Amino acid sequence: MLLRIFFGENDRFDHQPLHEAIVLKAREARLAGATVLRGPMGFGQSSCLHTAKILRLSFDLPMIVEIVDTEEKIRAFLPTLDAMMPSGLITLEKVQVLQYGRDGLKERAGLA
Repeated sequence: MLLRIFFGENDRFDHQPLHEAIVLKAREARLAGATVLRGPMGFGQSSCLHTAKILRLSFDLPMIVEIVDTEEKIRAFLPTLDAMMPSGLITLEKVQVLQYGRDGLKERAGLA
């Protein structure tokens, strides 16, 4: 399952950037992996446009944390995430996990 978390760059948890706090908590929970993405432009519930354009600097650019693991482990992580999030959007989607390595493409689902 893919857990995707959207929030602003200025969001914090316990005096540290929220994206760092989420990744550290995910690692502590022994989730399979997490990636942080910083968006050059976006808007959320307030419809306030955040952009990295030179003439219109924004200091609260969109951030996305993506975490992939089993549905059971992702759902078990949601209460932790809920306690950390001041606001934002969380999505869940089922994904097919493929692993690419020295021997080529392999499915972790055991189909290869």
